[in-house]
Amino acid sequence: MDQLMKDIREAIWNHDAGKVKSLTEKAVGDGLDPGVIVNEGLVGGMNQLGEKFKSGEVFIPEILVSARAMAAGMAVLKPLLLQAGIRERGTIVIGTVKDDLHDIGKNLVMVMLEGAGFRLVDLGINVTSEKFLRAIEEHKPDVVGLSALLTTTMPSMKETTASIKAVYPGQKVIVGGAPVTEKFARDIGADAYGADGADAVDKVKALLSA
Repeated sequence: MDQLMKDIREAIWNHDAGKVKSLTEKAVGDGLDPGVIVNEGLVGGMNQLGEKFKSGEVFIPEILVSARAMAAGMAVLKPLLLQAGIRERGTIVIGTVKDDLHDIGKNLVMVMLEGAGFRLVDLGINVTSEKFLRAIEEHKPDVVGLSALLTTTMPSMKETTASIKAVYPGQKVIVGGAPVTEKFARDIGADAYGADGADAVDKVKALLSA
């Protein structure tokens, strides 16, 4: 089993979606627990890539193609996970705030979070406070992520955070984006600040274990 999980991790690092899929199918055929395949194989591979990303050994394009390879394995396992009643690590509602049309940073954060085993609900760009509130009501997320790339849309991030906290005082909120800082996150009442995709994963894990 250990060798098979190692092979899956290496196929993810090598961006080989076909190999990830076939190895995942082999693991299932060998009777391995789907949760183990996810955590030790697929998520394990992405976690190690996340560490390499933080240390500057790999870059965004490599993370994106490795995430596609991981998705090939998850497509094999999802029906089995649902059948077994295995929950993902948590649900995250994420979106770019009102009047901001940028999504590259948000999408990278989503890839990293999905790679870490979270379920993502993507609200897209130019998302109003009302849309975030409706999504919280519908999906009951563990964490809400707000993204902004423009200094001019930082007030929207502040207003959205305030709206969420007013209606759902216990809702965890993480914010990020080029103009956002740790101090700004604290000042607007957010629970965490993610400097990049890998940092966002660490911060979300910390929020859920707090």
